Amino acid sequence: MGRRNWNRNELILAMNLYCQLPFGKFHNANPEVIQLAKGIDRTPSSVSMKLCNLASLDPYHQQRGVKGLASTSKLDKVVWSEFHSNWERLAEESELLRENLGLSSPVKTESDISEFKGSTAGKKLVSVRLAQRFFRKTILACYESRCCVTGISIPSLLIASHVLPWSSYPERRVDPRNGLCLNALHDKAFDRGLISFDEQWQMLLSKELREATTNKVLEQSFLPFEGQPIKLPEKFRPDLDGLEIHRSTIFQA
Repeated sequence: MGRRNWNRNELILAMNLYCQLPFGKFHNANPEVIQLAKGIDRTPSSVSMKLCNLASLDPYHQQRGVKGLASTSKLDKVVWSEFHSNWERLAEESELLRENLGLSSPVKTESDISEFKGSTAGKKLVSVRLAQRFFRKTILACYESRCCVTGISIPSLLIASHVLPWSSYPERRVDPRNGLCLNALHDKAFDRGLISFDEQWQMLLSKELREATTNKVLEQSFLPFEGQPIKLPEKFRPDLDGLEIHRSTIFQA
């Protein structure tokens, strides 16, 4: 049998997995690579190489000399661009493809959700939850399931935080560059503008929070990290323009 070209759905699935795996885990022995390979009737080595090809389209990895660029196809570049131009739509589409192959459990919803009205309420909520699932898995993978401030690595304490709020910036809801992996306490402080990050990704404290550090718990939770840079991910680094907007409109400087 001759070589089989990748189709669009397969590439969307590969891009989904690329987003949700740490960079060092693209190898053909990774169970998630093997699982996807079985689902699309390809070899783990083929999926592994495709993940490396996708990585080579990232300008950050091009600077590091990541191999695979010469092997990328026109469709690879099209799918890469589709994701980056509409993260929410492609996140939903890719998560649904995973469900159809049995690679992810179906997202369920309730019938009495007050946020949505009318006959399309269930569908809208499922779309939101698919997007949220993709965003959380991607952010945790990018930061290797560690808080970028404290290094806490208990997944149940970690939040995929939005730099620009979900409600105010719908076009950035699922963009991984609009995300940070924070523990629950620092996520809440960031969301309320009690902390922010500067152009060097160093943590800033609001006046209100600094004055409250007479409390021992707050002192230990925030003061040691003031002025310290966060641990940056190897892909989808937080967008500096988004952080500037957070500092100017949300941070209580």
